[in-house]
Amino acid sequence: MSRSRRLDPGRRRFLRQLARLAAATGVVSAAPGPLALLARSAEPRGADLAGLLGGAPIARWWIGADADGPAPAAACTDCHAPGDLGGLAAHAHADRPVRCLLCAHRCRISAGARGRCRARYNDGGTLHSLVWGRPITAHVDPIEKKPFYHVLPGSLAYSLATSGCPLRCRFCQNWEISQASPEDYATDIVEPRRISAIARSRETPVVAFTYNEPTVFFEYLVDIAEIAREEGLRCVLVSCGFMEPGPLRDLCAVLDAIKIDLKGFRERFYRDVCDAELQPVLRSIEQVAASGTHLEIVNLVVPSLNDADADLRDLAAWVRDHAGCDTPTHFTRFHPDYQLRNLPPTPVATLERAHALALDAGLRFPYVGNVPGHAGDQTYCPGCGAAVIRRRGFFVERLDLTAGRCNHCGYAIKGVWT
Repeated sequence: MSRSRRLDPGRRRFLRQLARLAAATGVVSAAPGPLALLARSAEPRGADLAGLLGGAPIARWWIGADADGPAPAAACTDCHAPGDLGGLAAHAHADRPVRCLLCAHRCRISAGARGRCRARYNDGGTLHSLVWGRPITAHVDPIEKKPFYHVLPGSLAYSLATSGCPLRCRFCQNWEISQASPEDYATDIVEPRRISAIARSRETPVVAFTYNEPTVFFEYLVDIAEIAREEGLRCVLVSCGFMEPGPLRDLCAVLDAIKIDLKGFRERFYRDVCDAELQPVLRSIEQVAASGTHLEIVNLVVPSLNDADADLRDLAAWVRDHAGCDTPTHFTRFHPDYQLRNLPPTPVATLERAHALALDAGLRFPYVGNVPGHAGDQTYCPGCGAAVIRRRGFFVERLDLTAGRCNHCGYAIKGVWT
């Protein structure tokens, strides 16, 4: 793009695209099978564990106490503190436990049990993914809905999810799937190459792993991303960031962008509201920033829980120092849902205060999210102050960038633009 271009009114353009894609690909078809499944959310009909195990591949990133399969055998100190061993020799474990090394919970899982995410199952000493190939919802969304503001603005993203999540966020807006078990939904196996083919048929340049916590379908995600990128698609992840460094390194290698929810900036908030910990999330943000994979951060500002000035100021300063001042950081409006219906929506004034504190801290791209039409929802060039991306809600109305450079002054803005 060599000059400014004024798009058709964003909503009209988006709906026109969807109508064309629906006609071409049968998005609204009620016929059974994978294509119909991927046009909507699956019905919660239920499935049996035996059926899920029949197609469940062996998981990656785990160790077994008495491994005789693909996982490395665990050393005693992988599960026990050295001082707790008391000189005892290694011994066989009657429950043939495994330790999952995917997320920061590092669940110890006995045979016949599963981890906190409910998506990974110990079958006789071997860990399996119960959600490989089993998306329960998929939609075509604007990339801005993720939200990614510095990734192919105005593009559509083919977005999919399975069930399961390692967190228990009391404000989760997708709790019907994130807090579900794989057997809650009867689904057909959809091969990774089929996902890429559907995305290309719908002319969506991006595949987005989103809605639940995609870490729980790590193996499926990697398989899809490797194929999709070979076929010219961009792949992005919307994540809570609660993963271990090894799996995250693998994800950075196959993804073009990662958005991490930094849900609050206090350990107590993570423990009480999310049933998790803050430090692994901070570690993940630092790792993604250092990897060169494009990073964006979202902070859902929840009234009375994480909206204190000190919290917002400290969060912005930490992002500046550990992820970089060019990291897009979204301060997003909370709406009552799930277990926090007693709280009001976030006052716009609170989001404006967060935005101002972020600017004062030196962040160049803070955003006010979930307030359509707000001035804080636009992208401004740090070089000359011009509004180079104008949005209304999830729709881009004007784009004044050429290959990521401001059309007015040539300033290079961090992102994925082609």
